[in-house]
Amino acid sequence: MSDDPRKPTDAELALLAILWDRGPSTVRQVHSALDSSAGYTTVLKTFQIMNDKGFVARDTSQRSHVYTPTWSQSQVQGRLVNDLVDKAFGGNTGRLVLRALEASPADPSEIAEIRALLDALEEKPGEEGQ
Repeated sequence: MSDDPRKPTDAELALLAILWDRGPSTVRQVHSALDSSAGYTTVLKTFQIMNDKGFVARDTSQRSHVYTPTWSQSQVQGRLVNDLVDKAFGGNTGRLVLRALEASPADPSEIAEIRALLDALEEKPGEEGQ
């Protein structure tokens, strides 16, 4: 990922994913949930950076600080997808979707979700022919 402070790094995304799954957590709780060899102090430092960037809020009212994500998972995913569409696909969302499905085919339940989304998009009033 880039150095843009509005987009989390891979390490920051890993910590955010744990917070989105577990809810507000201490550094120790997140560190124990990590599937990596990152040390406790690395996780702590990463959270401090994420707090400075505004990705997490830190509750200091207890001895062990509790971190809470300030961005939802869908907000972060939307920002990252928009960036990818712009940079790698020249703003063409359809090419991204086609490439994603070629690279990793969807299972039947995902295909049903995609069909429902496409049907809903086609039914939007006033947007026919666009």
